Amino acid sequence: MGKSKPRRYTLEFKQQAVELAKRIGTSPAARQLGVPVQSLHSWKTKANEQGLISNAKKVDLDAENRQLRKEVEELKKVNQILKKAAAFFSQDHLK
Repeated sequence: MGKSKPRRYTLEFKQQAVELAKRIGTSPAARQLGVPVQSLHSWKTKANEQGLISNAKKVDLDAENRQLRKEVEELKKVNQILKKAAAFFSQDHLK
């Protein structure tokens, strides 16, 4: 008999396999999914390499998010002060 063609897996399958391997371990996940352990190891390695890039972006986004939340809170306070000032001056005009 000849060699069989290597099986191709979708990106979604690989991602789900990596997630399963993170939860229960690489060898049990490979057995459960019926894939070679070495394939799962290589998928995990690729995911970690890509994850490092996305983690750096995530850290930047988290920092930007914190900064924007501070700005929003400050602007809300300024808005409240301006509303109170407008109400005060409009009542003063009526007297």
